Amino acid sequence: MDTVKLYLRSMKMLLRCQMQYPVSFLLQSLAQLVMTGGEMMAVLLVIDRFEALNQWTGGDLLFFFGLMNVVFYITECFARGVTGAFPSLVRTGRLDGFLVRPRGVFTQVICYAADPRRLICIGIGALAMALGSIQSQVIWTLPKVLLLLEAIFFGYFQITGLFLIEAIFCMFSVKSVEVVNALTYGGRSCCQYPVDIYPRPLQMLFTVVAPFGLTMHVPGAYILGKPLYGWPAWSAFLCPLAGGVIFLIMYLFFRRAMRYYRSTGS
Repeated sequence: MDTVKLYLRSMKMLLRCQMQYPVSFLLQSLAQLVMTGGEMMAVLLVIDRFEALNQWTGGDLLFFFGLMNVVFYITECFARGVTGAFPSLVRTGRLDGFLVRPRGVFTQVICYAADPRRLICIGIGALAMALGSIQSQVIWTLPKVLLLLEAIFFGYFQITGLFLIEAIFCMFSVKSVEVVNALTYGGRSCCQYPVDIYPRPLQMLFTVVAPFGLTMHVPGAYILGKPLYGWPAWSAFLCPLAGGVIFLIMYLFFRRAMRYYRSTGS
């Protein structure tokens, strides 16, 4: 609990620091609005061009787009120390200072940075989810609300775990490894749509290796009333746990990789 309090306090301080320059924050937020809004327009164009993709209607596609963006940008906003700052910490030697402090390295890294510009992207994702659920005539019940929160919670940990792969490679290569982006940013782009519309190899990639399908799409399909893969309804409440498993595995590898970190001598 002490770690959670430290994390929340750090996020509050980082967000306040970013807001000290309101004009810069506004302009950068507008840039994020244009970028994410453009992606949402692309989904709307697909919906306008095709009545359905497999079993998925336009409202379903909008809901999946919104869910992915909410989860991904929550991670980008509140785990920026892992998603963007870690390679720089290794290259510049600032990670050395973390090793002598009375806190775990991972705790310090995840409390290191925040990116409030992503809040506008989270808002667009939430809007897309709301519009999609209205178009798909989703009847919200307490189990569906809890399942949505579960998917967002474990989705956050899954994406953080995938970004930890890059942090692990940084211990050995110093620079970031671009191939990892195929699982993170590439996964975000692909999995804005239901995973079952893709060929089998991509379905396997985003169900087993980077399990966006398990963490978000199976719960999303249950909420929309269209079980993915024909799996039973109860599986929707278990599948998001895959995100926690991915995070735990990558966290253990990260701790082991820290043994191979070579200090800059600073």
